[in-house]
Parts: sequence; C-alpha cells; structure tokens
Amino acid sequence: MKYNNALWGTMVLTILLCSCGGKEEATTKVLRPVKFQEVGFLGGEKVRTFSGTAQTDKIINLSFRSSGIIVVFDMKLGQKVKKRQLLARLDNVASRLSYEQAVTTLNSAASQMNTAKLSLNRVRALYEKGSSSLSDFEAAKNSFKTAEESYESAKRGVDIQAEQIQYGYIYAPEEGTIASISAEVDENVQAGQAVAVLNSGTDMEISLGIPESVINRVSPDMDVEVTFSALTDETFKGKVTEVAPAVDANTATYPVRVVVTNPSDAIKSGMAANVTFDFGDQEVNNNVLVVPANAVGEDSDGRFVFLVEDNGEVATVKKHSITVGDLSAEGFEVTKGLSAGQKIAVAGLQTLLDGQEVKLQ
Repeated sequence: MKYNNALWGTMVLTILLCSCGGKEEATTKVLRPVKFQEVGFLGGEKVRTFSGTAQTDKIINLSFRSSGIIVVFDMKLGQKVKKRQLLARLDNVASRLSYEQAVTTLNSAASQMNTAKLSLNRVRALYEKGSSSLSDFEAAKNSFKTAEESYESAKRGVDIQAEQIQYGYIYAPEEGTIASISAEVDENVQAGQAVAVLNSGTDMEISLGIPESVINRVSPDMDVEVTFSALTDETFKGKVTEVAPAVDANTATYPVRVVVTNPSDAIKSGMAANVTFDFGDQEVNNNVLVVPANAVGEDSDGRFVFLVEDNGEVATVKKHSITVGDLSAEGFEVTKGLSAGQKIAVAGLQTLLDGQEVKLQ
C-alpha cells in the first residue's frame, strides 16, 4: 500500500513538472526585425544624397615671393583682415643688400653718362670749329650712347631690386578671415611656401563628388537641399554652380560645386555637408524592374530574394528565385520573377530562413 502511494506521488510530481515545462515553451516568441523595400522601376530612385565639405568660394594661400626669416607675423586664427593690410614681413637682408648695390651701380652709371655728355659737347664744339676730326666726334657720340644705355639699365635694375624687397612682405589681397596658420615668427621659409590661408569669399560653397552613374542627371543651376551634421534640424537651399566634365583620378568621381543660397554665420568652412538632389523630373524606365544589390542572394539554385508577405503585425519571408540582368547604380535589373510593388527584404539575407516570421521596420 505504501508502495502504491509512493508511486502515485511520483506520477503527480512528473505531471506537474511537465506542465511547468509547457508553460516555458509558451513564452512570447522574439521576432527578428527586417528592413524591406518595394520593387520599383529603373530610374525611379528620385532622391539621392551625397556628402561634401563646406568652404568659402574664394580661398587664398598666403606666401612670400622670396625666402628668408619671418620678423613680423601679424596673423591669428579667425582674425578678420582688410585689403592691403600688412600681415607678415621677412628680414630681407639679401634683397636690401642687392638694392643698395643696384643704387650704387646707378650712381656710377649716372656719373659716367654725365662725363660722356660733357666730352661729347666739347668734341662737338671743336669739330664745328674744324679743330677735331669726324672720327673723334663719332667716337664721342658712341661713348655717350653707351653710357646712356648703361644708365637706363641701372635704373631698371634699381626698380627690380626695389620690387624684390616687396617680395618679402605679405599684404592681404582681399578682405577676409584667416582660416589657418602654418608658420611663426623667426621661422625660415622658402619662396612660395604657404604660411596661412585666407578665406575671402562672400558665398559658402559645398565641394562634393558625384559618381558617373548619375553625373549626367546633374546640371548647372539645379536646385538642391543642403544639411550639415553640426547644424541639426536646419535645412539650407543650394544651387549647382559647377559640374566637372572629367573624373577626378583620386576619388573616381566628378567634382561638383554647390553654392548655399541662404547662408548662415553658423556655417563654417570645413563642415561636413549632405547635399540632396531630387531627380523627380527625370525619365523613369517603366519596362525595367530594379532591386538593390544587397537584396539579392545566390546559392546553388541561382539568384534569389526574400519576398515579404505582410500579415499585419507579423510578416513572413519566403525565398523566391529570380533572374537578373545588368548591374546598374540602382541595383540589379530583374528580367524574370518579380513584379512592381512586391516587398522584398533588403538586409540580413544570410540570417533569414524560408518561411521565417519577422517584424517589419
């Protein structure tokens, strides 16, 4: 009897444990979130955004036209300067010495010219009286002409050396703001070496690169929208001003410039910008379907996508074979297996299973 009671207790305990286990299995299932997109036609991607960098429309690298040691450097970051304001000066020892030598040469040439002129006048007077020969008179004229040419040459030399001295000065070529500095006082610099950058433009431009797949859809005077990562919740208007006819070998894109038509003082040179182009008025090819390249998978049976069947709160993905054609900038052209408006998963194909329930996002 005791044995039957013990057996009965064991059976009841087993039933209770099984019941608890069933409750654990009945917990809420976690659904994987999936991004999706509707199948559309080639050319239907109307809005494209590209990144660029803001800069003033006129950037001037400031440099000396001669080499030497900087003795005056009146520039600071963010400093506003006026046109013809003195910004920096070199010691100019060599140029000043050359200038002094040129002045000495000019004085010597002037003295020789005056002597030659007096000699010519004396010989001319003797020649007119018949006391001097024609050859002496011609020789005197030639000597004066040579001395005169030497004097003119010495004058040009003084002007050149005076200009050389000015090569050791930097004056602001335009009104603007000092954007960067790359030199200091007592530093030895070479001719043409940039010591600072001056932003002197009044307009703010965005420089960006456009891929060859859409460059023919961009044209001058095209209206765009511009946003900046540093200026959240602010959108600016822009207009395309330049479209390069040749590709940049370093970036494999076509350089494009956009001017901000409603600029703000908050926009600083060097800020990262996003330029949005609206190609809504471009022609759409209603005969060619296209799907994003990252939405197409491939296995031993060929290319496939995951169709999304939306059943309300829960959706199901089903593996679906397709036939693709050429790869364009918008994705793979679909020649068979899909129709416009169908929903397909566009991310995480490697982790999806045929018939899997997912949550759309």
